[in-house]
Amino acid sequence: MISAGDFRKGVTFEMDGDVYQIIDFQHVKPGKGAAFVRTKIKNVMTGTTKEVTFNPNDRYPLARIETKEMQYLYNDGELYYFMDTETYEQLPLNKDEVEEAILYIKENDNAIIRFYQGKPFEVEAPNFVELVVTQTEPGVKGDTATGATKPATLETGAVVNVPLFVNMGDKVKIDTRTGDYLSRA
Repeated sequence: MISAGDFRKGVTFEMDGDVYQIIDFQHVKPGKGAAFVRTKIKNVMTGTTKEVTFNPNDRYPLARIETKEMQYLYNDGELYYFMDTETYEQLPLNKDEVEEAILYIKENDNAIIRFYQGKPFEVEAPNFVELVVTQTEPGVKGDTATGATKPATLETGAVVNVPLFVNMGDKVKIDTRTGDYLSRA
């Protein structure tokens, strides 16, 4: 059990039959009245977020979240298959479970998969990936001082903004948390 007064970012707990993760929190002690904890929480199964105010003495059971590093194998059009690198067991996931992360994961790359009571609910790509640009407008020679960008399609299908000097076939480093271009690789 955890009391609301001990909430921190990333803590997962059970409330009303659902599992929530603390995205943001603030302990408030007004001049008059009792203290309270203002939070922004995310339902880990559905992905919805909401803002909730708690009494610091409220207690909730902690939720045990398992994480496994698994290798992305392939997609058959409907399902995306991941393999446990220790047991070689394959795990098929639907598109809605891998939607954001799959934009940055190539076949045979590893990803982090989170489970609650044995059920996968989130796939997370590595923080930084190197991918090849498959389509973009030709670069303009000498135009590097303006800081202007152009859209580029990567080998996984993701579209990111890159500087004007990046060309098709270049390998670029991407921050998967924000989708930002970092550098040429």
